[in-house]
Amino acid sequence: MALTAACGSGDRTDAAPVANGKAQAGSGSSAGYGSGGGNGYGADSGADKGQAGDGYGSSGDSNRPAAQGTRAGTLALRQSPELGPVVTDSKGMALYRFDKDTAKPPNSACSGSCATTWPPVPADDATAASGMAASALGSVTRADGTEQLTIGGWPAYRYAKDTAPGDTKGHGVGGTWNAFAPDGKKATAGPAADVSVFDQPKLGKLLVDKEGRTVYRFNKDSAWPMKFACNGACLDTWKPVGPADKSKLADVPEKLISTVTRPDGTKQLAVDCWPVYTFSGDKQPGDINGQGKMGTWFAVSPEGKKITSPATG
Repeated sequence: MALTAACGSGDRTDAAPVANGKAQAGSGSSAGYGSGGGNGYGADSGADKGQAGDGYGSSGDSNRPAAQGTRAGTLALRQSPELGPVVTDSKGMALYRFDKDTAKPPNSACSGSCATTWPPVPADDATAASGMAASALGSVTRADGTEQLTIGGWPAYRYAKDTAPGDTKGHGVGGTWNAFAPDGKKATAGPAADVSVFDQPKLGKLLVDKEGRTVYRFNKDSAWPMKFACNGACLDTWKPVGPADKSKLADVPEKLISTVTRPDGTKQLAVDCWPVYTFSGDKQPGDINGQGKMGTWFAVSPEGKKITSPATG
């Protein structure tokens, strides 16, 4: 087995809750990961790159009500192999932002025929995904008097040519439209990393696998000497993360990443010498339902330490 030289543990102690309310940004201007069974291990029981034109951002008749889409409901994060985690509505349809809009103050420049191709997302009934800060959501009053959802201050839209959950055909259209990242910024194109860093609103920066799932370490395992305490029924709930290609890491020091051999001969990713797992109760990127389970399972910081308390900042 391959182990890093500096093995050992240490805990991070951060603190500060995320606001629960829905902040107003101003006006006027999943893939399922499975569910755990109740086995005592902490399980819960039970792109169309079109060119600018066709009204993409044209003013049109600003007093005519826009073609409002259905309510967004509880937003979700979907891991895109090309873009990383992107924001979707409750039905899995991607949400977009427009470069000709503004966020400070929020203002929509998409009306008329533009709003037919890019229907504004209604602000009512929208709530943040677990991997988003609730304060990132707000609303803006459009010129026609309707309320549009904002994310990080940017008005949110759907794309008429997206027809199925997971579609991101609107990303890059006209060079001005981009899918939303969880923080309201543009989703970033690039190859998916085997291990990367996600800024989770409650726990702060933590490590995720190539599917965007939070990775956890188990207090009953041991880094040195190597010991695997999660076996048998435990593995029904906590899935060992596969080895990582060190050339496919994002903001993660190579020295922290190694591969270990489990008792059954399979290979598992280790971070700072600790074997790491995903939790079957996590449904989408940013979920941390496994955090603190049984007082023994904890998310992992970018420094390779277990996270035991909320983030500060």
